[in-house]
Amino acid sequence: MNQAASLPGDAMLNIEQRRKPVQDRSRERVELILNESASLIMEVGVQGAKTSEIARRANISLASLYRYFPNKSAIVKALAERHMEKLSKVLGEFAGELDTDNGFDQLIDNYAMFYRSEPGYKEIWSGVEAMPELQELDLGELFDNAHIIAENAGKVYTSVDKDRLWLMCVMITRICANTMRLAMTLESDQEEIMLSELKMMIKLYLKNRIAQPSD
Repeated sequence: MNQAASLPGDAMLNIEQRRKPVQDRSRERVELILNESASLIMEVGVQGAKTSEIARRANISLASLYRYFPNKSAIVKALAERHMEKLSKVLGEFAGELDTDNGFDQLIDNYAMFYRSEPGYKEIWSGVEAMPELQELDLGELFDNAHIIAENAGKVYTSVDKDRLWLMCVMITRICANTMRLAMTLESDQEEIMLSELKMMIKLYLKNRIAQPSD
């Protein structure tokens, strides 16, 4: 049973933040809730995290927490969106100066560094992938990232049809994201081997695919 579905008011599950903070005090409270949520999720996972424990750690009442977030799914969504905003900056820097030889290697390294340093990243996104109500968010991130990469890759890989190139970028983005999230769960030496193999796989795929004319 989905833990989020057992929370109050979830008969028609609303995953949107209830109140967008305007005043500094409200923004600070929302940031506190999200930071404490990320720390808790990193410890016990999304399924193990309870809104009552988040409120306790944030030193606020449960009612105060619900003024901003109607349920745990809304908190997870807000955390995932915060990650997406940070990652979009990393992706923007990469896509702006696409290096056909080492560009994806650099992107994988930058993403891996983010995954390692961002509190609760792999646990939060494991929760996103497991929650049907957040599947649209996961796909939205995939398509947005693929669009940014394809838009810039089109300037380099001019011989590839634009629709095909976009689908290639969707596929590469999904493969990289899933592989890196898996790698983050392994021992450090195993993680490095897996990321090295991922780089080789993407580089060889692009080299061979671009050398072939589009069907």
